[in-house]
Amino acid sequence: MRWKKHSHLEGAHAFLSPSSYHWINYDEEKLKFRWKTIRAAMKGVEDHRYAAIAIEEDEVQDDETTTLGMYINQCIQYHMVPEQVLYYSPNCFGTVDAIAWRYRILRISDLKTGASKTSEHQLEVYAALFFLEYEIDPFSAREIELRIYQDRECRVYNGDPAYIRGIMDKIIVFDQMINELREEVSSED
Repeated sequence: MRWKKHSHLEGAHAFLSPSSYHWINYDEEKLKFRWKTIRAAMKGVEDHRYAAIAIEEDEVQDDETTTLGMYINQCIQYHMVPEQVLYYSPNCFGTVDAIAWRYRILRISDLKTGASKTSEHQLEVYAALFFLEYEIDPFSAREIELRIYQDRECRVYNGDPAYIRGIMDKIIVFDQMINELREEVSSED
């Protein structure tokens, strides 16, 4: 057999992929819904990429009535760094949409482009990762400001240093547990 080469498709995934075979159980309405959901997620990735470049280049947006415009302009205003990886260990790290630590004020902003319900808990975990990675006591912060941008509004939460310290402690304990579990599996092999 002479197999056909499809090098342009290496690493790509089709919408009707064998590895994501659940579509075989869809009806036409479910297919349309799934297509729109995936397209919205792809648009969200594009919006995040655009926002990161605009923030890095200090490109103030003319239209602040959009979620994206408001997010970009406020990140520029607060001198935030976009798409920053926060790392504690191979078991616990993540990329925050935008972050700033100035004058002992921690600001973390999250751009949500989808319609799903959001929570400040994701931002509290980012704050915990920041304090762990940079070895800063959350109680030394003058303020911990957590912002979620979604549906043309910005919801602001004040982070509680005690709650964030609890998340930090849990990360430390759970990270150690995962490492011990890995060692157990390695010794069994």
